[in-house]
Amino acid sequence: MATVPSVSYSITVRLEVPAGGNAVSLLTHAVESAGGVVTALDVTNAGHEKLRIDVTCAARDTDHAQAIVDQLEAIEGVVIHKVSDRTFLMHLGGKIEMVSKVPLRNRDELSMAYTPGVARVSMAIARNKEDARRLTIKRNTVAVVTDGSAVLGLGNIGPEAALPVMEGKAALFKRFAGIDAWPICLDTQDVDEIVRTVQVIAPGFGGINLEDIGAPRCFEVERRLRELLDIPVFHDDQHGTAICVLAALTNALRVVDKNIENVKITMAGAGAAGYAVLRLLLAAGARNVIVCDYLGAVHKGRDDLDDSLRWMADNTNAEGYAGDLRGAVKDADVFVGVSAPGILTGDDIASMAEDPVVFALANPEPEVSPDDAREHAAVVATGRSDYPNQINNVLAFPGVFRGLLDAQASVVTEEMLLAAAGALAAVVTPEELGPNYIVPSVFHPDVATAVAAAVRESAGGRARGFTEA
Repeated sequence: MATVPSVSYSITVRLEVPAGGNAVSLLTHAVESAGGVVTALDVTNAGHEKLRIDVTCAARDTDHAQAIVDQLEAIEGVVIHKVSDRTFLMHLGGKIEMVSKVPLRNRDELSMAYTPGVARVSMAIARNKEDARRLTIKRNTVAVVTDGSAVLGLGNIGPEAALPVMEGKAALFKRFAGIDAWPICLDTQDVDEIVRTVQVIAPGFGGINLEDIGAPRCFEVERRLRELLDIPVFHDDQHGTAICVLAALTNALRVVDKNIENVKITMAGAGAAGYAVLRLLLAAGARNVIVCDYLGAVHKGRDDLDDSLRWMADNTNAEGYAGDLRGAVKDADVFVGVSAPGILTGDDIASMAEDPVVFALANPEPEVSPDDAREHAAVVATGRSDYPNQINNVLAFPGVFRGLLDAQASVVTEEMLLAAAGALAAVVTPEELGPNYIVPSVFHPDVATAVAAAVRESAGGRARGFTEA
């Protein structure tokens, strides 16, 4: 639940008030006294006796929004006509559409775009399949594929419920990188069916973005698709998160004047995101890492280790610490949480090393209260938009795919991920860098272009393939 009013729970209340007196100021006061924030107030119709007004305001959640409406309705002379949830209005009818890039105004244009002229293009591609990248949407199209099993923080809610999220992802691809992406929501959570479905639709796309597929199934889906396909496969929940975390940590360590090779890092979360973040941190030079899941520290002596946990145990926690998260956090320089809300307190952060860095990325409720963490940590980052240093995957995936598509890459490599993280970190200049600015805004004009250029350059050489455990 949001702790402060958020545009995510923004409503517009259409109402009538008496034309005279202080009716308008009473509306603003009523919203504010209920704990809301007025963001717009528009008079849509005026008469001698009545004013029709649209009051737009932000609330904390749906119950709070209703409380604001009740407060407005309690004002003498106010008549409520309609209450609109602005988030639902934005999604009405979907958020994306397909449009033609070429005019179809007459018979000549129709004959070239479709039959009979299109047959010549089809035959050219039949002779050389690589021409599909040059002559079709394949060169600029990404499939955003989900099975609806791990949608945001909502869990296994199914493919239909996942569709608004995948639409949003497609809209972000277009807005930040000019890429045409399309949501593919699969009504199966069987690995074989997912892999086969993506395999047979792949000819129409230049890349595959796997999204919101639960662990450990997502690992096998990605591994098998990378083996089968000649286009890049990128699991954003893993590698997009990893790029953003490494970029943010690179700059955070600059703020506190520490090196990644020398710091102790404690991680909470051993799922898809945690696994990928760990791999990239190790590739970037991290040497002293302890990973914890809900059972405590991951170590070689545990008898419940699957393949990914076994890899973590083999590559971290050299001293074999077997305690809980709180013990692992003690004296750590860095905490990275990609796990669950409220698992640490401010006192736990106080037990860390001098000038600690805290990334509490569980969303919407972080692993530790950002306000409590900021009392003890030198740098704090979250996944939330209402605190500084929001670590958001939109900083990575549009630029990554722009670079992959431009380079006509067939694989995603570890070097590309490292290059993307380095480029993202470098968008923040030394003059701008500080405890409250370690990652750029998602609207920074250089983010996608810088990341794309780094990936494109990395893809130009013979990079080492990224191999899962």
